[in-house]
Amino acid sequence: MHLKNLAIKIAINSPEVQEAYGIKPSEKDALMASTKTSLNRTRCERSRHLCVAPTFVKDGKALWAIIDLTDHKLVGVRWTNVGTTGPASPMITERRLQDDKLTACFCEKETPLEKYGWKLNYMLTSSDGLRIAQVSYNGKPILQSAKLVDWHVSYSGTDGFGYSDAVGCPYFSQAAVIAFEPPKIMEIKDDAGNFTGFAMEQVFKSEQWPQPCNYNYRQRYEFYKDGRFRVAAASIGRGCGNEGTYRPVFRIAFAAEQNNFAEWSGTNWNNWTSEKWQLQSSTTAYTESKYQYQVTDNNGNGFLMQPGNGNFGDGGRGDNAYVYVTQSKPTVDEGEADLVTIGPCCNTDYRQGPEKFMEPSPDNIQNKKLVVWYVAQLKTMIQKAGNIAGPNRFWSMEYT
Repeated sequence: MHLKNLAIKIAINSPEVQEAYGIKPSEKDALMASTKTSLNRTRCERSRHLCVAPTFVKDGKALWAIIDLTDHKLVGVRWTNVGTTGPASPMITERRLQDDKLTACFCEKETPLEKYGWKLNYMLTSSDGLRIAQVSYNGKPILQSAKLVDWHVSYSGTDGFGYSDAVGCPYFSQAAVIAFEPPKIMEIKDDAGNFTGFAMEQVFKSEQWPQPCNYNYRQRYEFYKDGRFRVAAASIGRGCGNEGTYRPVFRIAFAAEQNNFAEWSGTNWNNWTSEKWQLQSSTTAYTESKYQYQVTDNNGNGFLMQPGNGNFGDGGRGDNAYVYVTQSKPTVDEGEADLVTIGPCCNTDYRQGPEKFMEPSPDNIQNKKLVVWYVAQLKTMIQKAGNIAGPNRFWSMEYT
């Protein structure tokens, strides 16, 4: 709270802020001052310094006052468009956010789940969203763990400013956007009404959503009777601008001790021999069934991987995803434990965070325990209802 108040005082007393805003803003006008912020080409980039952004909304626009709390100074001001506010939802109270049942049952211990041949444990983490672990299907280990490490939110392709958000528990947490209700378990039905599997979904919300500079994220896992599974995420907005790019960072660790990773070349499967990354693009080759990658163990068993291309019937428009594959190292912590924000908010290239686990010398990944990092990219789309600025829902990769 002390740092939040300090940032607001620096902002409202800065001549640059007063000139841009037209008058000296008041302390009560400041929004979201406690969220980590980045501004490329300053010391805020890659968290070299602790920076936050008291934000002041005026006439459908948000003025960002980016404050370096390490040097106690303003490093820049930026404007974004936020649109008009739709109908307000009921205010989420602090008491509800810290509900005893949510804390005791889902943040302090794992919960076991068995259904349709699937067996797993799940829990809410301090900063990596809803984590699943020890996942098996019909007794065969499938995943060591899967979780949502970060949300990178960029509001400029040139200036490089925005937020690196963490999602997680509401207490003793590094998360900026927190869970306010327990995970939901629901059935999945096909078009004929038959039960085909089940899903787990978790909602993370800012306290004053859908007001400007507040966020609403969804995380979802789907498990099917035939052994398929999906790892998915969505942002419902509203955010701090209507020209944002949202990048969720997933970490998916496979259970087998010896795996191989391959991509479809257009005619055959080509194994990756060392750690690398790749960007899904308009020229990406897919199999006839729209698969892009495969992960196989030393017996040739495994999964085909299908990215989002607007093909799941849920409003997704395509993931345009960065995919990274790294070797899992039991003696080195490269993300199995909770991570603070893994990368900067606003890089427009492959530097989204996972690359630091493979550079400068990529390790061999043939017949190794593997981790797949999946970073989808989604541009904001203005919704008609209430004109709330926010990205359209998208779901990421399916494993078959």
